[in-house]
Amino acid sequence: MMDSRICLAAVLLLFGLATVFAKSSPDQACEQKNGTNCEECLKNVSCLWCITSKLCVTYPVKTILPPHALCPLKEARWGLCWMNFQTLIITLSVLGAILIIAFLICLFCCCKCENFGSKRTEAKLQKQANKTRTKQEERKAEMNERHNDIRKKYGLSGQNPYSKFA
Repeated sequence: MMDSRICLAAVLLLFGLATVFAKSSPDQACEQKNGTNCEECLKNVSCLWCITSKLCVTYPVKTILPPHALCPLKEARWGLCWMNFQTLIITLSVLGAILIIAFLICLFCCCKCENFGSKRTEAKLQKQANKTRTKQEERKAEMNERHNDIRKKYGLSGQNPYSKFA
C-alpha cells in the first residue's frame, strides 16, 4: 500500500518534471502522428505511444496511469521509447523503498550516536563531580584536623563544660 502511494507520487513527479522541461508544441494533436513512429510521437510530451496498436494518443492525465483498454502498461511508452510504464513503476518503487530505508538507517544512526555522545558527556561530568567531591572531602578532613589541633593547643579537646546543661 505504501509502495503504491510512493510509486504514484513518483510517477506524478516525473510527469510534472517532464512536462516542465520538455519542449512541446501545444498546437499539434497527438492523433495526427498515428502513421509515424515512437520517436515522432513522443516529441510532444502530452502524447502516449502504444506499441501493439502503433497509435499515438493523447495521454489520459485524469487517470494518472493509462487504462488497459487504451494500452497495456507493458506496451505503453511515454517520454522515452525504450522504457515502458511497468518498468518505470517498478524502478520508482525500488528507488523509493531504498530512499526510505536509507533515511531510516541515517535516522537510527544519528539517534544512536547522539545517545552515545550524551552518555560519554554524562560519564565525563560524573567523573568530574567525583573528583570535586573527593577534593572537598580532603579539604574538610584537613580543616577538622586543624580545628582539633587548635582545640588541643588551648585545652579545649576535652568534654564541653556546658554539655551537662543540654
